[in-house]
Amino acid sequence: MAPDAGPFVAGLFGLLVGSFLNVCIFRLPRDESIVWPASRCTRCNRSLDWYENIPVVSWLVLRARCRTCGERISWVYPIVELCTAVAFAGVYGLHGPSLLGVARLIFACSMIVLFVIDLEHRILPNVITLPGIVVGFAFSLFAPPGWFDSLIGILLGGAVPFAIAEAYERLRGEEGLGMGDVKMLAMIGAFLGWKLMLLTLVLASFTGSIVGLAFLASGYGRKYALPFGTFLAVAGAVAAVAGDPMVSWYASFYY
Repeated sequence: MAPDAGPFVAGLFGLLVGSFLNVCIFRLPRDESIVWPASRCTRCNRSLDWYENIPVVSWLVLRARCRTCGERISWVYPIVELCTAVAFAGVYGLHGPSLLGVARLIFACSMIVLFVIDLEHRILPNVITLPGIVVGFAFSLFAPPGWFDSLIGILLGGAVPFAIAEAYERLRGEEGLGMGDVKMLAMIGAFLGWKLMLLTLVLASFTGSIVGLAFLASGYGRKYALPFGTFLAVAGAVAAVAGDPMVSWYASFYY
């Protein structure tokens, strides 16, 4: 039997989508259009030729520098493109050409964009999280996790972190969790349902605590605010891929 070329083709398409995600990552925090103008150098403002926009390859051939002015091209660009390619290939391998597969691809792309933007700018744009809640719930009407689990995920995803943030602010007198994180978790609940949303919150909180302790031990803890959205993005991706077995494993201790 000939090997299935689907994941490979999906990965190639993912490279192209990853190039577009890089545009979103750069322009959304700056309130720029993601459609116009065409891709350009951020320093000399020259529009890029088509052969300078080939995912990963152009970055390697140009040695990570603008062909005109020599401005360094961030390594984030090829990393985002490769991560998107892996996500597309993986989702196709897990779900094939299905409605759930499409939902998971939209979710994966959103997590990649939110991860990088929050890491670089400490913001989680409403233009992604709020429509993401609606899109996730719309898919749940026809695909897992189902509309009821999705709706509970939205409500809990918004309520739980909001309550934690309120309690923290009242006790400490300072903001501990931004509203962007609240809306992002509600979006995760819309796509994955309430069980995997709670798993995402637990995983993100655990990994965030470990990294935070490491920063404190290194002496940078008080100078660097950890972007919780980046931890939510990684945890959400893990929950989307392996969340159901993890929840079943945990529940087995009580049955």
